[in-house]
Amino acid sequence: MEKALNEERFKDIEENYKNIMFNISEAAIKSGRRPEDVRLMGVTKTVESIYINHALSLGIDLIGENRVQEFLGKRDELNLGGVEKHLIGHLQTNKVKQIVGEVDMIDSVDSLKIAKEIGKVSCNKGIVTDILIEINIGDEDSKFGFDPSELTERVCEISEIDGIKVRGLMAIPPICDDNEKNHKFFSNMYRMFLDIGAKKLDNVNMDILSMGMSGDYRNAIEEGSTMVRVGSALFGKRVY
Repeated sequence: MEKALNEERFKDIEENYKNIMFNISEAAIKSGRRPEDVRLMGVTKTVESIYINHALSLGIDLIGENRVQEFLGKRDELNLGGVEKHLIGHLQTNKVKQIVGEVDMIDSVDSLKIAKEIGKVSCNKGIVTDILIEINIGDEDSKFGFDPSELTERVCEISEIDGIKVRGLMAIPPICDDNEKNHKFFSNMYRMFLDIGAKKLDNVNMDILSMGMSGDYRNAIEEGSTMVRVGSALFGKRVY
């Protein structure tokens, strides 16, 4: 029975993956870019290793985990050869030592304090950690991230921290049923992404704009996203 259920879910993941890649391609072309200009991140929060490995076998080469302990707990069961690994959830200061050096990028740097801690731990380990700076694009109390009005100042400060390299921006817009408003949040993010990139700051390489999730990744791509974070649309409804 369990094997049959696994096989059914494998097929669902395969079909979902095909649909997602088609949608990414279509949205990228609509935005005047090539499909390969947009990367798909498989978000593995609460997903069992057997299903993650199946998705990796289909060609996914980038995964994102929300929690440090969950990633470290599953890591040894995953076929991670050639796979890029990101931490995308809020990172607590006391977990920085555990995750720095274990993932390729930390996408959710949402305060100067956490950036400094990542830099300090990275220097102690003799490495440089790539990061994305998280923006609270909708000014929501329930979400982490820098206020858009302070972005330039904070990027300048973070860029001077040893042990880290700023690679771009990340955002989660408010849940929004209005398609036009959703596009607007993404277009505002893209404008900030371009503005920061144009400043050509030392230690800042604006080559990644991570925005768009299962429900809105097509809108995000149309507005300039270079990386979309897709979980439930790939693996099925999340189990908490």
